[in-house]
Amino acid sequence: MALTDDTKQEIQQGYRDVLAGKQIRARYGQRLMIAEIARYMGEITENDGQRTSPASACVVEAGTGTGKTLAYLIAAIPVAKALGKTLVISTATVALQDQIVLKDLPDLKKHSTMDFNWTLAKGRGRYLCMSRLEARLHDEGNGDSDTMPLFLLDGPKSEEPGTRAFFEEMLASYGSRNWDGDRDHWPEQIPDDVWRQVTTDHRQCTNRHCSYFDSCAFFDARKDLDDADIVVANHDLVLADLALGGGAILPEPENALYIFDEAHHLPDKALNHFAASVPLNSTRQWLKQLSQALVKMQPYLPGGSQAAKSLDRIGSASRDVDLVLARVYEEAEQNTGWEFNEERRTAQWRYPEGALPEAMAELSAEARIATANLVRQLGVLADELQGAFDERKEHEIDRETAEAWYPVIGSFHSRAEDQLRLWTAWCEQGGATQGDAAEDSDAGNEQGPKTPSFKSPPPARWAVRQRWDHAEDITLYSSPVLADNLLYSRLWSRAYGAVLTSATLTALGRFDRLNSRAGLPQGSRFLVVPSSFRYAEMATVEVPAMSAMPTDDGFADELIRRLPDLWAGEKATLVLFTSRRQMIQVRDALAPEYPDLIITQDDMAKGEVLRQHCSRVDEGRPSVLFGVASFAEGIDLPGKYLHHVVITRLPFSVPDDPIESSLAEWVTQRGGNPFMEITVPDASIKLVQAVGRLLRTEQDTGRVTILDRRIIARRYGQLLLDALPPFRRIIER
Repeated sequence: MALTDDTKQEIQQGYRDVLAGKQIRARYGQRLMIAEIARYMGEITENDGQRTSPASACVVEAGTGTGKTLAYLIAAIPVAKALGKTLVISTATVALQDQIVLKDLPDLKKHSTMDFNWTLAKGRGRYLCMSRLEARLHDEGNGDSDTMPLFLLDGPKSEEPGTRAFFEEMLASYGSRNWDGDRDHWPEQIPDDVWRQVTTDHRQCTNRHCSYFDSCAFFDARKDLDDADIVVANHDLVLADLALGGGAILPEPENALYIFDEAHHLPDKALNHFAASVPLNSTRQWLKQLSQALVKMQPYLPGGSQAAKSLDRIGSASRDVDLVLARVYEEAEQNTGWEFNEERRTAQWRYPEGALPEAMAELSAEARIATANLVRQLGVLADELQGAFDERKEHEIDRETAEAWYPVIGSFHSRAEDQLRLWTAWCEQGGATQGDAAEDSDAGNEQGPKTPSFKSPPPARWAVRQRWDHAEDITLYSSPVLADNLLYSRLWSRAYGAVLTSATLTALGRFDRLNSRAGLPQGSRFLVVPSSFRYAEMATVEVPAMSAMPTDDGFADELIRRLPDLWAGEKATLVLFTSRRQMIQVRDALAPEYPDLIITQDDMAKGEVLRQHCSRVDEGRPSVLFGVASFAEGIDLPGKYLHHVVITRLPFSVPDDPIESSLAEWVTQRGGNPFMEITVPDASIKLVQAVGRLLRTEQDTGRVTILDRRIIARRYGQLLLDALPPFRRIIER
């Protein structure tokens, strides 16, 4: 749809209104980004609401200070409304999701005449389930009760004091509407093991049949979804929706214009989403829990009913799975070249090229058949229980029994499905070609495939063996190595349009890495928006002389010797490590001499670490933060709260990562150089993200110190240095 004059005028006027209303000046990069996104969306052709132009995406790298959120909102909202499409904004983090919903969208609405509404979309697992909360409180007061078996699967009850009081506080807060049931809106961080007890998933949820449906936090949050002009989601939810075929949770891709903010996370999120694992001994313990549940359930089902017969079939299927898992464990234990790390008591084995030994491949096929039968039988019982909710029909099971047991069977069903994903992945042959995926997704489209046909790497397959004091387990894993086919066939080929943006989308100044990992269509367009920062005036990057390289045994001692001089005279310093063990080693050596100075990211929750750091700076006291990878990207400390970033070593990937190793193996087989094609570009992105912690506003100043001399001593070092913002360089030779 070519942009109409009215749409262009709405975009231009909206931008002028926001600038005037917020009393801010126009930014060159922001204007470029608005124009690029509007132009891209205007060039998409359609017929009767369906895209007819080839699949494409608009990729915009926009650094800190660009104001990219405002740029894509102003460009995309008028176009999406004119097209009658839903604008789906997807982020990688809850923090940005909340910022867009609570700050950016209200700001735009307040300061412009644009007419739009929006809603927040999160997965069911982010919300309180009142039925499970009630059952948890019921179980706390009635330890021997068999009538509410929802927490049969949760293991031993917490002995921590205040657990019941915590759940009662949760109930009171939700009942009084002081809390909306969203995990992310609870005042403190809720541990995963606690939250699991009071949330649910699609297999356990009884939906409209639940007695709490009218006050359900999840469905209450979703009620505005169909009428919203803008849906603010996250990458995990978008991928979950695509896995269900698209349109199950969010608008169908064909009717959506997507904005992927923090888009550099999308390929890895996709890999995680389509990975699978099965811990063999833990699964056998789980099968015992299933047998116990069947025994407890039997008295509630009429003899001779379909549900009662299902119990027998599930029991039989469960035993078949247990037998084959025992054989898989024996095969993996005895015929795998385990090399244990004594300290971690863990060993890992990756199957080269994803190829399984013949015996393991045969056992995997047996496990797939047995697990598929268990999934099928659990599904039959779940359907029988669900049928009891229909009050218009007579049913063999009473509603109270169905309400009590449906979530339990749903939980077993869900976990069995997860196990089946692993066995299915272990039985698949090699990698499909990207062209095949394109042809599948473009079937019936005269335009044909829009992406080159080349062989994808086979899936990564590996096993991890762990030893504890009184137990041992072997966990089997599978993951795609690249997300290109998955994203192309499920997302890019179907979406009406998609914009990807982030501060770090290029690696070594090129989009090649993102392009290959995300499987972007051939017709995609790419733009790097220039930053408004005057880097050479605002900051320096320094590489001091060091007596040891990171690969030397004495490097940690050199860090301990040098760091105090580097933070001397500074009020706010961030020291980034690539190894948690080395971070603790250095902290332990320096903390006695510098009490109340160093805070590591492991000392407490992330938010509290940052709060304490800022509090010290506010009081005029110096503060030094020690962090690893998550602090190299996910923190925002503007102005006086950060003046010096110290990077102890270049952020190369861990060499034993099975997915990266599989990718390197594939690149080598194709005649490539995995170090230069994968390792160095990956390190470049992480390094740019790390130095990006320093300058958050146009008023910030400071310095970056890199203690890894490889950045000037190795051939690849110059590439990494040149990919950094153009700080003034101070290099000691």
